[in-house]
Amino acid sequence: MADQTVIRNATIINEGRQFVGNILIENEFIKEIYPGSDSLSSLSHAETIDATGQILIPGVIDDQVHFRDPGLIHKGSIKTESKAALAGGVTSFMDMPNTLPQTTTQKLLEQKYEIAATNSSANYSFYLGATNNNLNEILRTDPETVCGIKVFMGASTGNMLVDDPKALEEIFSSSKSLIAVHCEDEQTIQENIHHYRQIYGDNLPVGYHPLIRSRDACYKSSSYAVELARKHGTRLHLLHLSTSDELELLDNSVALSDKKITAEVCVHHLWFCDEDYTRLGNRIKWNPSIKTSKDREALFNGVLNNLIDVVATDHAPHTIEEKNNSYFKAPSGGPLIQHSLQIMLEFYHKKMISLEKIIEKMCHAPAEIFNIDRRGYIKEGHYADLVLVDLNKTHEVTKNNMLYKCRWSPFEGIVFNSSITHTFVNGRLAYKNGQIDENIKGKRLRFNR
Repeated sequence: MADQTVIRNATIINEGRQFVGNILIENEFIKEIYPGSDSLSSLSHAETIDATGQILIPGVIDDQVHFRDPGLIHKGSIKTESKAALAGGVTSFMDMPNTLPQTTTQKLLEQKYEIAATNSSANYSFYLGATNNNLNEILRTDPETVCGIKVFMGASTGNMLVDDPKALEEIFSSSKSLIAVHCEDEQTIQENIHHYRQIYGDNLPVGYHPLIRSRDACYKSSSYAVELARKHGTRLHLLHLSTSDELELLDNSVALSDKKITAEVCVHHLWFCDEDYTRLGNRIKWNPSIKTSKDREALFNGVLNNLIDVVATDHAPHTIEEKNNSYFKAPSGGPLIQHSLQIMLEFYHKKMISLEKIIEKMCHAPAEIFNIDRRGYIKEGHYADLVLVDLNKTHEVTKNNMLYKCRWSPFEGIVFNSSITHTFVNGRLAYKNGQIDENIKGKRLRFNR
């Protein structure tokens, strides 16, 4: 007999509409969707969840995380951070290559997939990292089994800074895979560092971070990436935009399916602004930097008007001891994946965004941009990656309920108005009210390309 679960009386949010209905899950997939109060009496043998008063959404897809595995697992690991993902309603993630060793060859890439197959509670994919001299590895990447190529066009990470114009031309002109870019101009950053070090030495206040990782550094690099993509017809995805200036590089006059250049914003750039450095210090030190309240407002409007296509996290845990160092010694990044959906739902409670738009940007759009096979929607025949949310159940962020290995968050002490109660991965209930089923593992994402 098939393994069946019924979710009853949920307010289903999918593809721009809401309706009360019931979902039949059979094995890994959504078998049937029953609108209204259609009878399910013939399924009395199925496990049943009464979701009256809750919303049911597709699992969130996070297209940019740093789970630190392999080599940096004192900060986090695929095992720990994928559990935090489930607690946040994130059922699929795409992980970055700046690990130890850096994921710049097909062999190292497959080794990460082997780690995930054993340890990941959520579905997974991994980017191959570009360098100035690994074009052959890039060309060997299978677009059907790998989410994309990550190019650091700035923000030097070991030998992963791709700053050779010839190498960039070759990558953009010949890659068969989507190219995702981190855009900050390294020369501009180094000039800014030199300038402010002349004034402050090593005791630079963190509030100067957005002047070092400046808006000019972002725009110079982003505009160069867009120029290359337009020249070569490259499928380009701009990661973690942080300035109002970069929005002028984007186009909302065409449907998402017709865009060759897409863009992402991360939740911290929608929530914080430079005024928060005084209160939170290095805890909100990210690259690209958090900038002004006007940038924050422009980015939010970019989400609403479809200049920006995806909302994600750039989840990048460090230990609190590392973050407590002085500015130049403290690493950039922070843990976010357990709370990204709640952050966006908080904007809904403030009447700044609709539930439908949140689902579009966190679930549907990543599935479309990356051509993910049968995920990101509530549709019959799709994988049953599903999340139940109680919009009226508060949740305080505390050390005791964080699942991040680093056990800190810039949101600690904040009380969100919504709670994630259930997360299904491939048809199985993997998270329920604070508890993870350790026996359930995610699957490698596949791409229809």
